[in-house]
Order: sequence, then C-alpha cells, then structure tokens
Amino acid sequence: MHRRLPLALAAVSALLPLPLGAVLTSTFQVSASIIAGCLVVGGASTYGNLNFGSASALSSSVLTAALSGTTVTLQCTPGVSLNMAIDGGQNNNGARNLKRSGGPQLLSYQLFSDAGFSQALGIGQTVAVSYSDPTAIMLPVYARTQPSGVLAAGSYTDVLQVTLSW
Repeated sequence: MHRRLPLALAAVSALLPLPLGAVLTSTFQVSASIIAGCLVVGGASTYGNLNFGSASALSSSVLTAALSGTTVTLQCTPGVSLNMAIDGGQNNNGARNLKRSGGPQLLSYQLFSDAGFSQALGIGQTVAVSYSDPTAIMLPVYARTQPSGVLAAGSYTDVLQVTLSW
C-alpha cells in the first residue's frame, strides 16, 4: 500500500492543470528635487589677494591690482544669481584704506567689479557676479590707488571680508 501512494500522487499531479502565468502590472512614482545653490570648494579661508606691488615713496602714479592667487573655487547651479558684497576693511574710516605696519599712515584705495575701473564696489554694496562657467567662478574684484608721493616707506595692508549670497 505504501508503494501505491506515491504512484497515485504522481498520477493525480500529472492530471492537474499547470498554473497559468500571472501578470500583475502596477506603477510607482520616481522623483527628485534639485535645489539651486552654490558651493565653495577648497575651504573659505581666503579668496586670494590684491597686491599693488612695490612703488617708490615719492611716486604718485596710479597703481592697480586684480584679485589673484585664489585658493577657493566657487561652483553654482547653472542659472543661479550669485551676489557679493565687500566690507570696508580693517582701516575703514568711510573709505577703504591700507595702513602702514607700525605707523598711523593710510593709503586709500577703491574697489571695482570690472577691469576698466568703471563700476565701483561701494562698502557693503551688493553686486551681481556674472559667470560663464558655473564650475569655476572667479570673483571680479579690481583695485586702484594713487599714492600721494609723500608716504612713509613701509608695508601697507588691509583685510576685507567678502559676503556671498544667492
């Protein structure tokens, strides 16, 4: 009897219809939100420097400089409006000034957002930063000064703070 049971089960299962393939369709949603913004790559310790170079203490020639030596790269989502504002510096008395190390002498200077020195950057004034490559944005900062020709010799410096917004 035990031998007939497996044979009977095998015969019954051969007679059963095979299961039909079940097809079930449904949907689900996939989404993402891309938030526009900017990124400072390389640390925010310094955006570079403005160096007027060396001039004679008797010189009264105009000196110019452009922001250079930057260790920071700015990257923005394409189409983001990037703005910057620059404070008056450490020697601000209503105007930006370089101050002689170890002395009270000041050398005034002005900042501009264009190499032609036609668009002044006022103290704390917010200006748009235009860019063509959103992965390598440079801050457009240019400076001009004109020594009086009677300045004391020495090293003149200032430190400015830049505020970026978008």
